[in-house]
Amino acid sequence: MSTDQPPPEPPPEDDPFSKRPPEPPQEPPPGGPPPSGPPPGGGAPPPGGAQPPGGPPPGGPPPGGPPPPGNPYGSPYDNNMPPPPPPYGGGYGGGYGGADPLTGMPPLADTGRRVLARLIDWVIVAVPLAIIGIPFDIYRRATEDGNDFGDTVNSLNGGSQLVFQLITIVAYVAYDTVLTARNGRTVGKKLMKLRVAMLNDGSTPPMSQSLLRAVVLWLPALICCACLWPLLILILILVDKPYKQGLHDKAAKTVVVSVPQ
Repeated sequence: MSTDQPPPEPPPEDDPFSKRPPEPPQEPPPGGPPPSGPPPGGGAPPPGGAQPPGGPPPGGPPPGGPPPPGNPYGSPYDNNMPPPPPPYGGGYGGGYGGADPLTGMPPLADTGRRVLARLIDWVIVAVPLAIIGIPFDIYRRATEDGNDFGDTVNSLNGGSQLVFQLITIVAYVAYDTVLTARNGRTVGKKLMKLRVAMLNDGSTPPMSQSLLRAVVLWLPALICCACLWPLLILILILVDKPYKQGLHDKAAKTVVVSVPQ
């Protein structure tokens, strides 16, 4: 029996304890396809195959990371940054019926101060009208007939009634229109620290909007509804949300706000 040992066999290819010399990395030839296998770094290829050359697969995040949070419509006030305060006299709002016009708006006027401002304006116009009414004998007729002022005006002859009514309408409408178009403030509003402003941008109402506002405010009251019309406007101001607009404000797209002085 021979005692010679058989020569050792080479270790199998999958022997984890075998030590093999490192092989130099293989570089792909220029212009050739990329080497197959997992990408460098040991990571597994993504599900569904390798990424197409030239960028991420369709539907993935754009290069440079996800977009910053904020308004998707590109508002200048993204990232919850508050808008800058508007200058006095205008600059708030975002369009009638568009963005919220209350953005940056001064505080809306208190209803009680609006009523006091309107009473002051009414007295300012009514006193000159009372003086103008002297030639029309409205006070003598009122004393003789025992009627109130409205009945006295209606008891005048046709020509005098028409003239005095036209003078009254022109006086109230012109007073409100001119002062509102000048700086948004009648005498009563100035004393009460109020101001009329356009709802869309806070500017002073132009002459056309001021005239429309004054006509809707005064004309029905001076022609046929001396008590009902002011009461209707007051009720609408009290219940209207969020801008406290009367019928005249809605017609002219205006609001009444408080001002420092």
